[in-house]
Amino acid sequence: MGFVTTQDGVDIFYKDWGPRDAPVIHFHHGWPLSSDDWDAQMLFFLAQGFRVIAHDRRGHGRSSQVWDGHDMDHYADDVLAVVNHLGTSNVVHVGHSTGGGEVIHYIARHGQDKVSKAVLISAVPPLMVQTESNPGGLPKSVFDGFQAQLAANRAQFYRDVPSGPFYGYNRPGAEPAEGIIANWWRQGMIGGAKAHYDGIVAFSQTDFTEDLKKVTVPVLVMHGEDDQIVPYANSAPLSAKLLPNGTLKSYPGFPHGMPTTQAETINADLLAFIRE
Repeated sequence: MGFVTTQDGVDIFYKDWGPRDAPVIHFHHGWPLSSDDWDAQMLFFLAQGFRVIAHDRRGHGRSSQVWDGHDMDHYADDVLAVVNHLGTSNVVHVGHSTGGGEVIHYIARHGQDKVSKAVLISAVPPLMVQTESNPGGLPKSVFDGFQAQLAANRAQFYRDVPSGPFYGYNRPGAEPAEGIIANWWRQGMIGGAKAHYDGIVAFSQTDFTEDLKKVTVPVLVMHGEDDQIVPYANSAPLSAKLLPNGTLKSYPGFPHGMPTTQAETINADLLAFIRE
């Protein structure tokens, strides 16, 4: 584990586990979490003989709590800084939620010569917010509400999200796991409020349509059909269609946080795709 300093002076925290000569998987976390959200995947793939890498996005986790640069261009450039620092190539990039947008924007912005495959899990592309050209998106008022709740009482907001829609614990018959809820809260509260506030705009208003069209490496698009955070119908099928080499895999009943609650299934499908 260590830090890399970006061109604009931001210290990005990263984990790098496994043999240097092993095949590499680089994980990209969702809002407002950290690389810790990938524990179930990193331990699994480490045991399978992979080298696993994950970083904390700027303003998140243990990375610098800078006040600016919380947009997809900076996120993608920060990924490049980690990749260059570690000298990795032939990498499989796996992104969850906002991290999926980060993966696609990184590849489209910086090229795919060091990328072998990519995976989007419960990811925000192509575009979350409702516009004239994206009538199926969520109204901007939804995301304005997120910002208002964050500004009013971030600690409570970060308790409500994992207790309810993020993991589907608000569904009839669901059994909330207190440890999972508390860990979500812990990861969120470690990060910076300004980064998280701006990040809502980054993940909701960035249009990834043209980025998706540029990515020609194989991409697996995985999405739960009961995702209450990034609704399935206006995300995964559209992304898979826009990708030149995309494959869609949907999961009936799975929630947004399925890499945690359904880790056994997700890990097995990831492994199968990576080994194809």
